[in-house]
Amino acid sequence: MAAAESYPEDLRYHREHDWARVDGDEAVLGITWFAADALGELVHFEPPAAGATLTKDAAYAEVESVKAVSDVIARLSGEVLEVNQKVVDAPETVNEDPYGDGWLVRIRVSEAGEADSLLDADSYKQVLAEQ
Repeated sequence: MAAAESYPEDLRYHREHDWARVDGDEAVLGITWFAADALGELVHFEPPAAGATLTKDAAYAEVESVKAVSDVIARLSGEVLEVNQKVVDAPETVNEDPYGDGWLVRIRVSEAGEADSLLDADSYKQVLAEQ
């Protein structure tokens, strides 16, 4: 696995290539390196507004790449506390650093148990190996 394809151990993953960094009742959400690579270079990020409510398994944002326009699906429910303005201004940040500067939104989690359904890094790597 190339360095660009590393999957940080402190994240929780969804088999549809989203990630969450959960810290207490807050979480930072983004898309994985695999998703960013499959989409190609991102050219636009249409985020939710701060204060918006995310519902697990519902679209909350849209990313546009040189290949396609895709919905971003919430893997946790909660209130948007912050949108990553750096990604709004320079969407390619997601391609360059999906787990660092390329995060999408920070939320206050409203359903604590939802994170339990997400995968750890080793389980996510197994999902990728099966694709």
